[in-house]
Amino acid sequence: MKFLKKFAIILLISLFLNSCGGGFKLPKPGDARTIPSDGRERARKNIEEGRGVSAGDLFGGKKGTNYEFSTSNPLWRATFDVIDFMPLVTVDYSGGMIITDWYTDSNTTNDSLKFTIRFLSNQIRADSLKIIIHKKTCKLQENCIITKITSNRLEDTIRSDIIKKAALLDAESKKKKKKS
Repeated sequence: MKFLKKFAIILLISLFLNSCGGGFKLPKPGDARTIPSDGRERARKNIEEGRGVSAGDLFGGKKGTNYEFSTSNPLWRATFDVIDFMPLVTVDYSGGMIITDWYTDSNTTNDSLKFTIRFLSNQIRADSLKIIIHKKTCKLQENCIITKITSNRLEDTIRSDIIKKAALLDAESKKKKKKS
């Protein structure tokens, strides 16, 4: 019982001393002239200054964030520019894949091509893309043969066109960033 009384007295004294400013430091209020009153503006300012807490910070992740969207990814945009003539079936930016529909040009009526493009990295390099091309040859509508094209010539042509276009788009975006 004496121990409990002593403990309670020590606890009360420490609470009183803490309220005098001796313990935990609370953040000081800021100058109202420099802190935006709108919550969105405060959040934007905190993000620009690198303040705030994210789930990655809590679990030992990296502190910086990189918001990458399809419109800011030059490799992704270049791919659409190169294959803009083909109808698309599946476009999945988060999964990093584009699948086109069967495409037949006016010169060949019996052959169709289908592209599957996988993005292995956002870096503008030849090994960042995996391109698979299938060819469908139909003698009649019901009698079609689908094969994977093993010739690297068409695949390499598409890959090099995408890489060239991505490099140009990346250079343009860096030039715009330098201007602003």
